[in-house]
Amino acid sequence: MFFQDTNQKDTKEEKITKMKKYIDILETILDNAYEGIVIVDKDGYIIRFNHAYQEFLGVSEKEVLGKHVTDVIENTRMHIVAQKGEKEVGHIQELKGHKIVASRIPLYEDGNLIGAIGKILFQDIAELKSLAQRFEVLENRLNYYKNEVERLQQAKYSFSNIITQNSKMEYLIKLAKKAADSNSTVLIEGESGTGKELFAHAIHKSSDRKYGAFVRVNCAAIPENLLESELFGYEAGAFTGANKKGKPGKFELANGGTIFLDEIGSMPLEMQAKLLRVIQERELERVGGTGTINLDLRIIVATNENLEKMVKNNKFREDLYYRINVIRLNLPPLRERSGDIELLVKSLIKKLAKELDIKEKEISDKALKKLKAYDWPGNVRELQNFIERALNLAPGKIIYPEHLPEIINQGNKEDKKSENDNLTLNEIVARTEKRAIIEAIKKADGNRTKAAQDLGIHRTSLYHKIDKYNIKLKDV
Repeated sequence: MFFQDTNQKDTKEEKITKMKKYIDILETILDNAYEGIVIVDKDGYIIRFNHAYQEFLGVSEKEVLGKHVTDVIENTRMHIVAQKGEKEVGHIQELKGHKIVASRIPLYEDGNLIGAIGKILFQDIAELKSLAQRFEVLENRLNYYKNEVERLQQAKYSFSNIITQNSKMEYLIKLAKKAADSNSTVLIEGESGTGKELFAHAIHKSSDRKYGAFVRVNCAAIPENLLESELFGYEAGAFTGANKKGKPGKFELANGGTIFLDEIGSMPLEMQAKLLRVIQERELERVGGTGTINLDLRIIVATNENLEKMVKNNKFREDLYYRINVIRLNLPPLRERSGDIELLVKSLIKKLAKELDIKEKEISDKALKKLKAYDWPGNVRELQNFIERALNLAPGKIIYPEHLPEIINQGNKEDKKSENDNLTLNEIVARTEKRAIIEAIKKADGNRTKAAQDLGIHRTSLYHKIDKYNIKLKDV
């Protein structure tokens, strides 16, 4: 009995010791809490008032213990919560000229309401506003990066952005719109700058996949040793320098949308074989991986090279060519659609003026005539560069020929046509020969022997022709 009583006594003492430790811990938490905390009994009298609240109100706990909460805290509702037992969370309260955010929670013991605990969440509403502003900044930044990712993976142009009144272009637009309604692979051919990417954007944007990603890949811009991993992705540790978590390829990123493979003719033969398998099977394996990934996407390819000729020269796989040549769009160069130049110029002036944040300008008839007569080896892209240059150089409201690049006045087919009007064949030949001699001497820096060699004639013959055409030193 003695030992039993002693053990029971020790157990009670241990319980009391533990309870004291718990109370000390709670006291420490209350005193060191950032929030102001007050505890009242069921009648609204203060039984605990922590250090943060003391500092905020400028009173000590001894001064307020036992006082009714309404005598210490203005506009309080602690006594009401202690009586009704209904919690109040996130309420705005005016206190000492500050707007604070407070919460009031009823306290129960064995199901009976015994009081309430109040907590100032922020000592001033300004703190809440500051926190909200920081969250807003982070949210805006997140939205910015999200929008940037979406922008990079979305088509920017639609068919309305293709400016033309050319019958062939109008036919190609109709064909492209039909292609947009299917999932067939599209091959877009044409010289650099003719608008191949513009058509690819428009096809995607008019298709059922318009809400999916539009992923662009320039096959010529990616080093050969990286092309496979860029297109098909890789698993962790697939090669030295690889991302530890692996990386999805362009085809995976385009899943559910469209992938646009530009300059397909630059793709190495080995990669062509792998691309063929992906197109046929609609699945891929990551570099270093063992499993397959199913694909559901539209493939659009483009080239400025003659793929048929490359196939004959064994530089492009014949089976791949027939696989991608399902719907074919062959875009005409700008020199074959000179009737579109005026429309394009006016559209580009409006677009570029907005981008450059300058006022729109008009183009003079003479400048427009020069543009229409030019051969446009760089096509619409070159025209855009010329218009941007003119907008920057023209000081007034009108673009004149002198604001266009010098090359626009060289080899001008309209000028040649007018020059040769009403001339005999001999006169045309003579004029052309004279111009060729002047250019050869200029190129040789005045060295007539070198000029004769470049022209493929004897030096004596050159001197004879110089005299014949009365070519002066000032001409060269």
